[in-house]
Amino acid sequence: MCGIIGYASKNLDSCSVALSCLKNLEYRGYDSSGVATSEQGKINMYKAQGKIANLEEKIKDHEISASTAIAHTRWATHGEPSETNAHPHKVGHVTLVHNGIIENYSDIKQDLLSKGMNFVSETDSEVACGYINYMYEQTGDKMASIKAACDEFRGSYALPIIFDDEPNTIYAVRKNSPLIVGKSDDGNFVSSDVSAILNYTNKYVLLDNDEFVKVTNDNVEIFDSNLNKIEKKVDTATWSAVEYQKNGYDHFMLKEIYEQPKVVKNILGKFYDDIDFTKYDNIHIVACGSAMHAGMVAKYLLENNAKIRTTVEIASEYRYKENLITPSTLVIIISQSGETADTLAALRLAKEQGAYVLAIVNVVGSSIAREADKTIYTYAGPEIAVATTKGYSSQVATLTNVALTIMKQKGLLEDSVMDTFYKDIEKIETLAEDLINSRDMYKAIANKLYTHENVLYIGRGIDSASCMEGSLKLKEISYIHSEAYAAGELKHGTISLVDQGTPVITIATVDNLYEKTISNLKETKARGGYTLLITTENQNVDNIKDSLDDVIILPKVSEFLESLLVVIVLQLIAYETAILRGADIDKPKNLAKSVTVE
Repeated sequence: MCGIIGYASKNLDSCSVALSCLKNLEYRGYDSSGVATSEQGKINMYKAQGKIANLEEKIKDHEISASTAIAHTRWATHGEPSETNAHPHKVGHVTLVHNGIIENYSDIKQDLLSKGMNFVSETDSEVACGYINYMYEQTGDKMASIKAACDEFRGSYALPIIFDDEPNTIYAVRKNSPLIVGKSDDGNFVSSDVSAILNYTNKYVLLDNDEFVKVTNDNVEIFDSNLNKIEKKVDTATWSAVEYQKNGYDHFMLKEIYEQPKVVKNILGKFYDDIDFTKYDNIHIVACGSAMHAGMVAKYLLENNAKIRTTVEIASEYRYKENLITPSTLVIIISQSGETADTLAALRLAKEQGAYVLAIVNVVGSSIAREADKTIYTYAGPEIAVATTKGYSSQVATLTNVALTIMKQKGLLEDSVMDTFYKDIEKIETLAEDLINSRDMYKAIANKLYTHENVLYIGRGIDSASCMEGSLKLKEISYIHSEAYAAGELKHGTISLVDQGTPVITIATVDNLYEKTISNLKETKARGGYTLLITTENQNVDNIKDSLDDVIILPKVSEFLESLLVVIVLQLIAYETAILRGADIDKPKNLAKSVTVE
């Protein structure tokens, strides 16, 4: 997701402050950046392809004393990464930055071209700028012209806007893309994320869809969809800018891997008895990416233990199919950011169809959290690396609690199961830390992986779900093509991918599936594959040593906890492999942290 900052300052430092804030949003992923400044009543624009450092280099010789600035990091959707396509865009009297997608921009563009307007970029954002300018020339009213334009836009947008004849004021509006207002003694902000402004203020207002705002250095006015002035609560962020720093770690991803044991320990063992799960006989888990993989882990726990039929759906598919929701359907929506566009749309669809929606999110006050019937916060803290680690683990831990709660409410939770579970919770933090600290082992394995361009992950049952997450981590940050497959499906096509030396990572932690999974591993070894087995200490691997090139043995814990240890191993194998390949660990190419467009 693009990063947005707008700042109206009392101290003529808006440009430097805006760029400082923009750096806090670099974790989202981007390909260019730019800033528009109001200097002595004139709007100037500066843009650069690549990192914000390139933009800073470009403007370092300019003496910028700016009262107002809007800045942007762009993740290309319409048009290639370039300075021309970078934001801000200016058409006529209007300068803006944009997060989101104007889906009907092509029709609007053709209309404006027929009226004699010209465009220099390939973006939908410049078209939005042009249409607001056109409406302003017709009405002469800034807020009315923005509303009139937004009434025609289809899609998603967060739009901070500056007008030439009022250069010290930022107008803004949002729909389906996050935008907040920050308030401080030295000026006021608009931003796509509270994290951006924490070095300057922890006071903020959450804007809802179709709300408008007018921001100056000493005043904030908020308006509803009919342009009636409204008052909104000012929230206080409970986290600090320190949590957005590496604190001595080489990468945010590594820092967040190290934070997992404590995060997981703080979540596990809670019951959600304020929800009556007995009303439901089927569950739809809806999510994207790693959150969907967390749902796959939960599916096995819910069906095998809580005896409730569970389907896991990719949000971008769920919103375009018949979902057969009944009054006894519970929909669980999972999103780290709480702003994932497809997931949010799926939530709204489920509610329209009468489902009770339970959300599992990390970001307090996010759109999904506010629109769900019930929200469980993971409280994992800020996650900066694009590839999720503690975000995923916190979701699995929360879903584990959900499974146990349902078992308890249905009378399926045996004392012996809970005794083992609570005993293992007491040591899970230490066990996870021990695994994380075994980095030499992961480095040795990475040395055998990093020159390959194809890797295969196989497992059965809940291990198959872990394979999906391990495969995604490897491809996300190392750019190695990898596939995750249910081990029993090898003979149905996938084994044709195994050649001499092809790495095959096998996960086998489920007792009653162990022997069958090992048989599949041997099939890949017989075809020349490099075999790595990840299993638990209760399994006898001595009798299969001839089939193994490497083995990682995990401590045996409750079945409700095993996948939380497995994923740490998979994350660190991916991390060390990506290091050897010289990849950008925290900001992989073409990826964004929070996907707020379809």
